[in-house]
Amino acid sequence: MNRFNLIIPVTEYSPDEELDSIYMDLIKAAYSACSASYAPFSKFNVGAAVLLENGEIIEGGNQENTAYPSGICAERVALFYANSRCPETPVTAIAIASSVSGIPCRKPVYPCGLCRQSLLQCEQRFRKNIRVFMAGSEKIQMVESIKDLLPLGFEFEI
Repeated sequence: MNRFNLIIPVTEYSPDEELDSIYMDLIKAAYSACSASYAPFSKFNVGAAVLLENGEIIEGGNQENTAYPSGICAERVALFYANSRCPETPVTAIAIASSVSGIPCRKPVYPCGLCRQSLLQCEQRFRKNIRVFMAGSEKIQMVESIKDLLPLGFEFEI
């Protein structure tokens, strides 16, 4: 038997701490996407913004539906739109933010399991890490790869 521990390296920033301007723009875009989300049931607006290798930023907001669970998370809205619009351009980063009634949530929100697996598959597809920024009004957390949030994710290899 072999036993091992998993360690998740997370970098934490204060909201007023200087990040590269492209990442600050990405986080601002994620907050902007909150206002485009459709969350009439939960009132929990989530926005995501993905940064493509060509510098383009694509936003998406969560979309709820009466026929629960047929809604979709903000991360997958942004990711799938980016992959549809620019199928040959890798995603290099994603920012996720949330708000309730237009007020940003204090703590970062983390991607659900479906979103983590979708991001992992995108990393595998392009063989490039996706930096993940999770923003809250009190702190911003960042991991260098979705594998940090889904270390034992499904990977298909023959």
